[in-house]
Amino acid sequence: MITSKIKIVVTGGSGRFGKNLKIYSKNKYAFPSKRKLNILSLKSIENYIKKNKPKIFIHLAGLSRPMSEHDTDIKKSISLNIIGTSNVVIACSKHKVKLIYFSTSYVYPGKKGNYKETDPLLPINNYAWSKLGGESAVQMYKNSLILRVSMTEKPFPHDYAFSDVLTNFIYHKDLAKIFLKLINKKGVINLGGPSQTVYNFVRKENPNIRKMKAKNIKGLNFPLNSSMNLKKLKKNLIK
Repeated sequence: MITSKIKIVVTGGSGRFGKNLKIYSKNKYAFPSKRKLNILSLKSIENYIKKNKPKIFIHLAGLSRPMSEHDTDIKKSISLNIIGTSNVVIACSKHKVKLIYFSTSYVYPGKKGNYKETDPLLPINNYAWSKLGGESAVQMYKNSLILRVSMTEKPFPHDYAFSDVLTNFIYHKDLAKIFLKLINKKGVINLGGPSQTVYNFVRKENPNIRKMKAKNIKGLNFPLNSSMNLKKLKKNLIK
């Protein structure tokens, strides 16, 4: 239940980033369970909003890993990431609630890097296509913020890291602290850490991480450079 002091609701609170956001939100946000707020039911979302009257709706819920599931079960991927997000947009627009949507850096082509928010998009896998599908709905609602994020958990979940993949990885806990400074912004903002190889990022915390090359394992179609331009992020953090 949202009290009179809590005006921010978050879906996906049980996810990897959601758990970190709970820590840094200091009990000022509401994290309803799927039973109380089901993104696959427009009626459920509307009932929750009408009852609790949030000012901001942070949408984290959806399907991410395993990536292979977006290929083997496209119905689930579409339902959670596209239809679920569309339901959230419809409900938020109807009740004039600010919407914040977490997308991914993988919506960019992953070829040249240093992608700006205004650059053309070309997802590299079904996961990214599903997130872009969600973005398409959010873009139609102007009282919104889309964050294209590059984040990972700590400790890093693999025993190897790619030395030929440039990205903007940032740990969930560090991103949570930055995100709290952006909740009043609108539009599209790239969100992540400094551009570097995955290997260089991971070895700062784990000097024993094994080095591997993605092009030898994933092939040439893997995004070797999905790094983002963070000038807009830095500008918004200064304001």
